Amino acid sequence: QVQLVESGGGLVQPGGSLRLSCEVSVSIFSFDAMAWHRQAPGKERELVAAITKGGRINYADSVKGRFTISRDNPKNTMYLQMNVLKPEDTAVYYCSARVYNRDPYWGQGTQVTVSS
Repeated sequence: QVQLVESGGGLVQPGGSLRLSCEVSVSIFSFDAMAWHRQAPGKERELVAAITKGGRINYADSVKGRFTISRDNPKNTMYLQMNVLKPEDTAVYYCSARVYNRDPYWGQGTQVTVSS
């Protein structure tokens, strides 16, 4: 059974940093792509960053230059390093893993709150 577990969320002041982790119960090479998404109150879920099996990376324009997606293959873990956080980054952050042409697997989410 595939499980994704996020951790690392919390309360941080504007300008601060957090690192989110997404631990997967199976080899991350089982998936064609993995990604981080977020959903703020009253808004739709949006893609934040994604990484393919081949290592291709893309970011939402709103986080380029501030967020970095990475993975540790032996640990079956994906990360999202978030720097220079802004209040508008406040959201529940979810990780996903997918095999193309199949429904993705989702984690339960971790809350990130950026506030002074």
